[in-house]
Amino acid sequence: MLFLFAKYLEHYFHGFHVFQYLTFRCIVAALTALCVSLMVGPWMIRWFSQYKIGQTIRTVGPQSHFSKAGTPTMGGALILIAVTLAMLLWSDLGNRYVWVVLFTTLGFGFIGWIDDYRKLLKKNSVGLKAREKIFWQSCIAMMSVTFLFFTAHYSAETQLVAPFFKDVVIQLGFFYLIFSYVVLIGTSNAVNLTDGLDGLAILPTVMIAAAFGIIAYVTGNIYLARYLFIPYIPGVGEVAVFCSAIVGAGLGFLWFNTYPAQIFMGDTGSLGLGAALGISAIVVRQEFLLFIMGGIFVAEAMSVILQVFYFKMTGGKRIFRMAPLHHHFEMKGWPEPRIIVRFWIITFILVLAGLATLKLR
Repeated sequence: MLFLFAKYLEHYFHGFHVFQYLTFRCIVAALTALCVSLMVGPWMIRWFSQYKIGQTIRTVGPQSHFSKAGTPTMGGALILIAVTLAMLLWSDLGNRYVWVVLFTTLGFGFIGWIDDYRKLLKKNSVGLKAREKIFWQSCIAMMSVTFLFFTAHYSAETQLVAPFFKDVVIQLGFFYLIFSYVVLIGTSNAVNLTDGLDGLAILPTVMIAAAFGIIAYVTGNIYLARYLFIPYIPGVGEVAVFCSAIVGAGLGFLWFNTYPAQIFMGDTGSLGLGAALGISAIVVRQEFLLFIMGGIFVAEAMSVILQVFYFKMTGGKRIFRMAPLHHHFEMKGWPEPRIIVRFWIITFILVLAGLATLKLR
């Protein structure tokens, strides 16, 4: 809204032209989301504490988690509010990508909110049944990717780009729908599985979102895209504002979520943020880079898949002491802060590696 207002005022005062610069709007979007998180966060924590909207702990989990029972949860709503407000203020609302990424993020976040609400209402850690969750995630994912597919104006919007190769692009055709669906569902649930320790999921999300903000800016700039031999997609640069808002909101949330956490994001945040990363990768056509930069999320998800498969195939044996992967290290006796920081460091390295592939072609 402020972007459109500034565009109108530009006719009377040339100084408002600064709002047309994407880099400037990325900065103010991040700062806006950060300020909203920092200002609303304390109020939300007090409100959740007052009405006893607190975390329930699984009895089969690590014993160190029992002390976290009652910690305010559903804090992901804080992130989603901050991101939405920043986007409404600073993004070009006439850009279709803005509405796709917002719809997807908020849609998955709402599913997470229902899941959290059921957990709190029934005072257990089950929430939505797996099939219910996948069904509603599938509905939102298919609506998003179908819209992107049928409103695509350029072949680059439905191509699969391979990292390290400047000339390897595959036109997906209708397979784009299936591939994008899998990316979106997989990323959302992978982030959800990772969100098990204080701050473990949010900072990797922030780092990956920052990287995709850079990639979105480059992809939407015809000169930079040609220089780096990546597909140029007009209008996709606006997604950089969205990614910047996630960075600001995520850092603001981390202020309260860092160990020992004052609030948890819950499925409201983890499903929504996972979907945000997934849809960002899809619109900039860099799904492989999401796989690289989100290596921690991939490892967490694969640890659960392998654990379940091996358990069923061997009649009760386990690969890991407990899944997801971060619980395995907890059961080995690693302190929670050590696991968190080391996972952060690994993500930082993977994000740099992913960004390096833009030049190594």
